[in-house]
Amino acid sequence: MSWNRRSTLNRMVGRGVRAGVIALAVALAAPLAGAQAQEHAQPTEGPGLAVVKPRASLADWDPVTDDKWAFEKGQVILTEPGTAQPGPRRPFEYAVVTKGPELGSLTYRAQVRIDEAVEVTNRDVILVWNYQSPTRFYYAHLSTDNTIYPHNGIFVVNDADRLRIDDQWNGSVGAEPSITDADWHDVRLDYNARTGAIAVYLDGADEPRMTATDTTFAGGRFGFGSFDNFGRIRDVTVAGLRHR
Repeated sequence: MSWNRRSTLNRMVGRGVRAGVIALAVALAAPLAGAQAQEHAQPTEGPGLAVVKPRASLADWDPVTDDKWAFEKGQVILTEPGTAQPGPRRPFEYAVVTKGPELGSLTYRAQVRIDEAVEVTNRDVILVWNYQSPTRFYYAHLSTDNTIYPHNGIFVVNDADRLRIDDQWNGSVGAEPSITDADWHDVRLDYNARTGAIAVYLDGADEPRMTATDTTFAGGRFGFGSFDNFGRIRDVTVAGLRHR
């Protein structure tokens, strides 16, 4: 690749971490395809840019509770609900990717599924990013319900109970429900650490399902889990600027 990848990505994230970042991420992720992606969770090297494709393995993911997770057929599976942890109110169970660098501005792409029965109205999975500690991180809550404060929104946990920050929440209802079935869904999360712009897209939509603006955390690690339900994730690719 002949151009300066950091300069290119900086221009793209300046526009809101939009489609150009995805195209760049796909191009850079290509060398990790096939057997190499299965053997290594190392990011593509570049001046300031990393693309991380974690394996479905405890070697690459660090759960809150190891025995609640399974790793098989390329899937990272939360097999049962977690339990509330001491301290601030926050998601009960999640796993954080430990391989590769911490990232700041990023694009997080994956397929997710909620395994809790469809009849359960509060069912959810979450995407975690810019994770710094068990009480300092962002998460996007993808739920069947959108009528109460903790459901189907964007949140920050900053050494205090999770705080809802998405633009769609009006005090009684939020964005349209994200996952109402037992199918796999494509999800993409964009974060611009400089401006704080956050956008969550579902199933290839041109318009984001949820948006927010927050600059609390400039960088950290990413992960997956649920507030108090269970589900799974696969085909994870995260492209971003190295934080450290």
